[in-house]
Amino acid sequence: MGVQRPERVGPARPADMCSLRALCSGLPLRPLPENRGRCAGVPHAPVRTPGLSPTEEQLALRNALRYFPPDVQEQLAPEFAQELRLYGHIYMYRFCPNLEMKAYPVEQYPCRTKAAAAIMHMIMNNLDPAVAQFPQELVTYGGNGQVFSNWAQFWLTMSYLSQMTEEQTLVMYSGHPLGLFPSSPGAPRLVITNGMVIPNYSSRIEYEKLFAMGVTMYGQMTAGSYCYIGPQGIVHGTVLTVLNAGRRYLGVEDLAGKVFVTSGLGGMSGAQAKAAVIVGCIGVIAEVDGAALRKRYQQGWLMEVTNSLDHCIERLREARKRKEALSLGYHGNVVDLWERLVHELDTTGELLVDLGSDQTSCHNPFNGGYYPVQLGFAEAQSLMASDPAAFKGLVQESLRRHVSAINRLAQGNFFFWDYGNAFLLEAHRAGADVGKPGASKMEFRYPSYVQHIMGDIFSQGFGPFRWVCTSGDPQDLAVTDHLATSVLEEAISGGVNPAVKLQYMDNIRWIREAAKHQLVVGSQARILYSDQKGRVAIAVAFNQAIARGEIKAPVVLSRDHHDVSGTDSPFRETSNIHDGSAFCADMAVQNFVGDAFRGATWVALHNGGGVGWGEVINGGFGLVLDGTEEAEQKARMMLSWDVSNGVARRCWSGNRKAYEIICQTMQENSGLVVTLPHEVTDEYMLQQALQA
Repeated sequence: MGVQRPERVGPARPADMCSLRALCSGLPLRPLPENRGRCAGVPHAPVRTPGLSPTEEQLALRNALRYFPPDVQEQLAPEFAQELRLYGHIYMYRFCPNLEMKAYPVEQYPCRTKAAAAIMHMIMNNLDPAVAQFPQELVTYGGNGQVFSNWAQFWLTMSYLSQMTEEQTLVMYSGHPLGLFPSSPGAPRLVITNGMVIPNYSSRIEYEKLFAMGVTMYGQMTAGSYCYIGPQGIVHGTVLTVLNAGRRYLGVEDLAGKVFVTSGLGGMSGAQAKAAVIVGCIGVIAEVDGAALRKRYQQGWLMEVTNSLDHCIERLREARKRKEALSLGYHGNVVDLWERLVHELDTTGELLVDLGSDQTSCHNPFNGGYYPVQLGFAEAQSLMASDPAAFKGLVQESLRRHVSAINRLAQGNFFFWDYGNAFLLEAHRAGADVGKPGASKMEFRYPSYVQHIMGDIFSQGFGPFRWVCTSGDPQDLAVTDHLATSVLEEAISGGVNPAVKLQYMDNIRWIREAAKHQLVVGSQARILYSDQKGRVAIAVAFNQAIARGEIKAPVVLSRDHHDVSGTDSPFRETSNIHDGSAFCADMAVQNFVGDAFRGATWVALHNGGGVGWGEVINGGFGLVLDGTEEAEQKARMMLSWDVSNGVARRCWSGNRKAYEIICQTMQENSGLVVTLPHEVTDEYMLQQALQA
């Protein structure tokens, strides 16, 4: 006999779950809130199939119940067991708060420290339905990027933060708040680790089991470190990537009339449509999920939609001829779109695409991250849950077709790159023709965008620097936009090398476009790519503006872990490391530790992120600027390390641009002492030595 899935529609929950003060008072237990199950009408995470044994199922249930006193365990046990059977994980839907989930102005949080209130602001932004991909499952983006593993952890974390003093640190184990521990005012207020599984057990199969048992969690990059700012971050990254792809591959600064084809309109990938319009090209983005496509269209990020390939091709030709900026969403599978473009090339001789990539969640290909072309969306979701092995087979066949179409188009003047989402890695594992003769195991026929497009930018210390105005006031964001632009303009007028000037100019353009295109979703946040000098100068300018009262509340600084120092990922962030160390994770771990003792308000270390579980280690931070001298000192010290760590590592891997940057940094900072590597250029000497 089947088990009925509990669904919830509409009615409000009891008043004790409807205020920020209530959220900070601990788990609501007496009485327990009514269990209304999952909300209908909002996106939900795909059903997981962890394959737990009966013993492991008991352990999962025991681990969930340990958050609750014995007098309520008997009532909760059956419903938690039902969630495990129905969804493959215990989310504790009963405890999903009814309060509107969003980043409230920081002064509204009942806390004893500004830092704790700022962290709450960031957590609730990550779970805002306008921001989060699957809010009831606590997934921010990427299909499985969790903020917490279950709702009990959310309630307890908020309670701990409300109690925290400047002499305590909250410790988080993969979503589980271990507790407040005595610390010092200069130490981080929060230390987060996610997915720190012993390497020999860091496989995808083991992860599914460990997550289902409630003992580890995949935090992606900025989901489990509470630093996500909505799709604006990836809009900016995509803008810079497509601009620089045009320069490198097409030899143009103006992308008018050029066609960029890709897929994904969900969490992070939803930014691609807006980015295409900002750079002035024609973006055609395929998406199988109608809800995700409609969301981007309703936001105004997607200009037009169609479910007809005929109309798609006709509209693409028209826009190409007129050189109009366009974002066109195709409701269907991207493999069908690529194969139609091949058909047009073979039958008319017309190559209708110039640039291409993919932003599906291919790090998670068999659990909703990539949908096979052979099935419709609903069919695929059903098979994913009922027959995972058959679903995996179809995904891999689809990946082979996907790559075959791209290979045919690439015989012409079309350029494809891997967007660091593990697309080529999973295609390779599926047996697709992505091999590159004579290449190392890290290289494929098509480059990672870090290898060809963004790698030199990272080597110069440029990366995704972010800030959030915790007042929630758009006027504060406008002030920070002006300050950041002024800092970069002053740097240019003071004289910088041409490569640095180009990046500063791109980012000044970005700030102006970001304001014009109303890119804020959720918290009042902004992102730009900046180097070490720029980040420190911008932080100091913000802190001084807070001290003068020009910005009304603290500003949180963070970055995407996808940066010069934050992440060791051989198929993405460190794919341009050529000394053989791309699979080593010393840099990310040192980044996490170094930020902690140089003044970060919180630090995070994750296994997984972007390219998948077991494929990457990344470290991140949050830093609260409150207008004090101490905050300025921390910003100068911590932000300098956060960049120079990665530049020095790239310098030692033989990157000449990084070498030049680290030499310049040493000249300007007497506290930095680095023994520089010597070049080894005599290939004959090496051969002779090895033959001796």
